[in-house]
Amino acid sequence: YLSDLLGNKKTVIFFFAQLYGEYREHPGGSQRREATRLLMERHLESDRDCNVFPDCVARVQKFLVSKLGEDWIFLVLLGITMALVSWTMDYASAKSLQAYKWFYGELRGNIPLQYLVWVFYPMVLILFASLFCHLVAPQAIGSGIPELKTILRGVVLKEYLTLKAFIAKVVGLTAGLGSGMPVGKEGPFVHIASICAAVLSRFMSFFSGVYQVSSNILTVGCAVGVGCCFGTPLGGVLFSIEVTSTYFAVRNYWRGYFAATFSAFIFRVLSVFNKDAVTITALFRTNFRMDFPFDLQELPAFAIIGISCGFLGAFFVYLNRQVVLFMRRPNILTRFLTKHRLIFPAVVTLVVTTLTFPPGFGQFMAGELMPRECINSLFDNFTWTKIWGSSLPPGLGRSAVWFHPDVSIFVILILFFIMKFWMSAVSTTMPIPSGAFMPVFVLGRSLVLFIYYSVNQPLACGITAQFLFSCSQYNIFVEDIMVRKVKFLCSHSTYREVLHLLDSTSLKTFPLVDSKESMILLGSIERSELLALCDWWLSAERRILTQGQSSQGQVPCARISWESFAFVDEEEEENEDDKVYLSIYLMYLSIYLSIYLSIYRASIHPFTHQNTTGNCFIKVWEETEIDKPLDIDQIRIDPSPFQLVERTSLHKTHTLFSLLGLSHAYVTNTGKLVGVVALKELQKAIEGSTRSGVRLRPPLASFRDTIRKSSLLISVPLEFSVHFLFFFLVFPLDFFFLFFSTHTCPVYFSFL
Repeated sequence: YLSDLLGNKKTVIFFFAQLYGEYREHPGGSQRREATRLLMERHLESDRDCNVFPDCVARVQKFLVSKLGEDWIFLVLLGITMALVSWTMDYASAKSLQAYKWFYGELRGNIPLQYLVWVFYPMVLILFASLFCHLVAPQAIGSGIPELKTILRGVVLKEYLTLKAFIAKVVGLTAGLGSGMPVGKEGPFVHIASICAAVLSRFMSFFSGVYQVSSNILTVGCAVGVGCCFGTPLGGVLFSIEVTSTYFAVRNYWRGYFAATFSAFIFRVLSVFNKDAVTITALFRTNFRMDFPFDLQELPAFAIIGISCGFLGAFFVYLNRQVVLFMRRPNILTRFLTKHRLIFPAVVTLVVTTLTFPPGFGQFMAGELMPRECINSLFDNFTWTKIWGSSLPPGLGRSAVWFHPDVSIFVILILFFIMKFWMSAVSTTMPIPSGAFMPVFVLGRSLVLFIYYSVNQPLACGITAQFLFSCSQYNIFVEDIMVRKVKFLCSHSTYREVLHLLDSTSLKTFPLVDSKESMILLGSIERSELLALCDWWLSAERRILTQGQSSQGQVPCARISWESFAFVDEEEEENEDDKVYLSIYLMYLSIYLSIYLSIYRASIHPFTHQNTTGNCFIKVWEETEIDKPLDIDQIRIDPSPFQLVERTSLHKTHTLFSLLGLSHAYVTNTGKLVGVVALKELQKAIEGSTRSGVRLRPPLASFRDTIRKSSLLISVPLEFSVHFLFFFLVFPLDFFFLFFSTHTCPVYFSFL
């Protein structure tokens, strides 16, 4: 046998491997895995040596991407972008006005052609701006600041922060400024900067993924917009605080100031690069004396000017609002203008340019000057009262149009103020991107200059007065304006009450109280929660589920209880059980009798009553279910809705609503719900305290109404009485048909 094995070498090796536990010709599983591991380690070491450079490149790339996503990179890009956009718009509008004045000057001596150019050139630009905004993005029409305040409030406005709105706003505003019409740049440019911030934040999310269109980004955009318009970073930050929100996060101060400073610096550097300025200076320079800027006797005059400008500003807003309301009023004229959108801006442009035509009425109101030229001439260092009536000095420049040989400078200033006042109020209502700050700025300067020349005092600067809330707002309390008849839910309310409450009101939130007697506020429930719960409670799935459970579990339990009834000895428990099971028995008996009646009727009229049985049973089941109490455990309840006390002042309530963005607040007295205050009541109260002719309840009037209590129409559960009455009303007729069916159709009776 050994000699046979020696003939095959592999067999001998395998034989000795069995003896000594080793086989080297073909290694086993463990040896193979070990060899594979060693081979993989060698490959990894070689790959690690070869991939050192790509790994370093990946780390550097990751570091750069993370750094590009930081705040200051975003703010720098925003400042540079808006500075370039602002300078480009100013450059394009300046070239347009330069071409406008050149066409007018080349036709000097031919008044009809001059009038045609003076009217036709701005009309083409205004109509182009209106049509372009209407076709590309109608959201670009107007100032944009009210819409931005609405967005910062939390309301979602579609297409107001998109790239289409940005393009339409830039093109339309450039055309409007280049037409020479009395429209401003600040309001639309704040909207433009906010759109740019929102679009840039989406681009920066590629690097960091943390930027979103939030209120912080839009607030920074507001500051950048003002900084680019006037080169004032601090003014931009203050404007973003004043106009956009009542609550300003501290972390936004450095962001707004940094971005506004960078944008203002780039904006003024570009002006120097274009040779519009010698060095980096203020946009509108003044030459006030610093050694003795004002006298003490001038302070009352400053106060009077501030108060007068406040009243005139309020009247300007009122006039602008009346024009807007007239355009929105449904009549034949407004419907015609709405259908033909270009007629209204064309008519406004025609009227304004006709009145400002220099050879005509415009010579008495410096109509030849464009808005920016008006500001520069009103801030020059000449005393016009000394110049009028004598030869004009050689260095007067554009200010020479303010003088007329036959009209006093006072008449020219007052005519300029009156005409520009209503022209600016009407021009800002045109369907183009336009603001009102620059026209109002020109009006204020002309009014102050008129007062200065009237009193013949060196007016250096003015102060502005702010109309705060009237004192009556501190004497009006929540109890005077709250709604006392509150729609509420109790912890033991039925589904019928919930359905009635949902059908009778359109409230988004309902308060939940402990009981009608205590009125302790437990929380609030959203309308969507109640709708979902009622839909499920009366759904077909739940009806089928409850029917299956009743057929399997509830009926046997009732039988067992009735069988064990004979062994109970307490008389009181017998009476209670008797009442309970009697009601159950009567309820099921009435249901069965109604079903059999419907079956018999369906047998007589099979085509007209084929669905009567199912519908009757569903109706009875729904009537039974909606009288059951709510399952509070299945509802999501807000345990801490915002609450106010009755003696909270109107001013404090308005402040809380503004800071927290509230839509309503519940009024409680030691935990008891006594009323509710919404934005509607708050608005009426504020308007009533500041508007004449509207009377509010006196502060102590609520103490006379302590007897009044909030009431709610709540139906009483009638589960037992409904079924009992239904049984006695239907039973005689059912009994007759059942008796008839036992003789004609014994199958029904056997089924019973």
